[in-house]
Amino acid sequence: MGKIVVKKVVTRKPGHLYYIDGAGNVCEAKMARGGRKKKAVKKKTTKKRKKK
Repeated sequence: MGKIVVKKVVTRKPGHLYYIDGAGNVCEAKMARGGRKKKAVKKKTTKKRKKK
C-alpha cells in the first residue's frame, strides 16, 4: 500500500479518485461506477405483414 505524505493538501470532490503520477503530480480521475444496467430499448417495426 501507499504511504501518506501530507494530509489535507487537496480539496477532494465526491466521486473522484486522487493519485500521484510518476512525475510526482497529484492527479484527479472520475471514478467508474459499475453494476448499473442501461434501459432496454424497444424496437418498433414499421412494416405490416399481409395475410395469405
